[in-house]
Amino acid sequence: MDVDAIIKEIKGVTDPARKEALWKTDLRYDSSSEQLEPIYYWILDFMKETSGLKVEKLIDNFAASVGGGFFSELGAKATKMQEEAMKILAQVNAVLKSIINLLYDLKEFETRLQIYDDYKDEKKKDAALLALKQVWMDKVDMQRGRGSINAMAYELNFTTLRDAFMTVKSTEDIKKMDINERVKRVLKPRLAEFFQWLGRSEKELRTRFSLEKNYLRSQVNSLKLYTKWVKPYLKSAEQLRMKEHSLTDPDMVNAFNTIVLELLILGKKEITAPELIGMEFLPKSMYSYKPRRKYYACVIINFKFRGIPSRTPQGHFVFGGKAEITSKAFTMNDDELKIFNKRIQEDEWKDVLKLVQGITDESLEQLSKDVEHFLGKEDDESKEEVGFLGLAPISSGSNKNKDKKSKKEKKKKELELKKIKKDNHEESLIRNGAEVIAVDTCFDIYDKYKDTHGMAGFEGPDFFTDPEWQRSFSSNWK
Repeated sequence: MDVDAIIKEIKGVTDPARKEALWKTDLRYDSSSEQLEPIYYWILDFMKETSGLKVEKLIDNFAASVGGGFFSELGAKATKMQEEAMKILAQVNAVLKSIINLLYDLKEFETRLQIYDDYKDEKKKDAALLALKQVWMDKVDMQRGRGSINAMAYELNFTTLRDAFMTVKSTEDIKKMDINERVKRVLKPRLAEFFQWLGRSEKELRTRFSLEKNYLRSQVNSLKLYTKWVKPYLKSAEQLRMKEHSLTDPDMVNAFNTIVLELLILGKKEITAPELIGMEFLPKSMYSYKPRRKYYACVIINFKFRGIPSRTPQGHFVFGGKAEITSKAFTMNDDELKIFNKRIQEDEWKDVLKLVQGITDESLEQLSKDVEHFLGKEDDESKEEVGFLGLAPISSGSNKNKDKKSKKEKKKKELELKKIKKDNHEESLIRNGAEVIAVDTCFDIYDKYKDTHGMAGFEGPDFFTDPEWQRSFSSNWK
């Protein structure tokens, strides 16, 4: 996941002048005898408690050398999670198969019931009656064997029997028909039996249709439950999956006992007009101004650790080694953050979805439409949540189709960015103030860490005297 590229993509459209980091600091700390965790947690706690930032973790990757003990430990855990996930996915596939069969049956029932509905319509009654007689002959009367109407007409020389049965509408009409008496004697009980079947079959079919719909609802709910169960295993398996590391990376030597970690966290703080007025970055006349969206001072910190795992007496692993910490300052508004988080989530699940195979976009879309058709709007929630795996479906089409989809997604992303409204004059002033706070916070984290740990520091940015920063602020604000 390239967070810098995502930020540049967003800022390149919404704020081209500030698509690069406003401020950047680098810190390297190397000590094989000390653990890496204190470095991370000191910075994390300082961001939350001292700087007042709301912190989110964006990246948490690791890779271990195949010759080390940590590789085997994590590999065994990942395998266990994958096995549990595959067991539940087998149940998911079974339920999906059941749902497909139910949908097929319901479609057939719906077609049959439509004929009964047409039979009650005077305009369509004659055609519906002929269709129902055909169904009765194929499904019920055919079971008589040579005694069925079709067999008697073709094998026993009752040539007028089939046409007479299809033509007559009631037992009274039989008396008026100009046909052989033998045919009439056969026709009367068959017609009476047909009308008895007509009443019973509709009732039974509607009952069966209702039962099948209820069963479909039950299966959809089961699918929702299974997908809720499988998600944690899929996510855990993905979190335990080691990052594919470059074969040319000199930090990773197969025979060594080495681990490489990468962590990236985002800290953000909402910046308001009253706060900037108190800092003399805005005129007092803007005290009651309410921007169209919130603006945030953001600090992104990237941790790269190269460590040596060692097992404690309690059986856990601890890591000592080299830490490279890079901090960058940015500003974002609500619209930019919304797209930023969306891009992060898309990248986060991109590899997880590879665990679920064999279900295409088209099949999932059609299944969702069919379920909605039979269960109605009351199951919109299930349609959305199940989606049918609660995850975005995977395309299994040709490379040409994938290229088309990729271009379509790229165009969609570009349109999303273009829809973000540009800052008006007042909002640009708030963003300028947020930039100052973002840079000051970014430097403060770096400076305080070095000062607390007895390291040499340097003078930070002076926003009130630096000409480059002063150009961002109007002299008549105060």
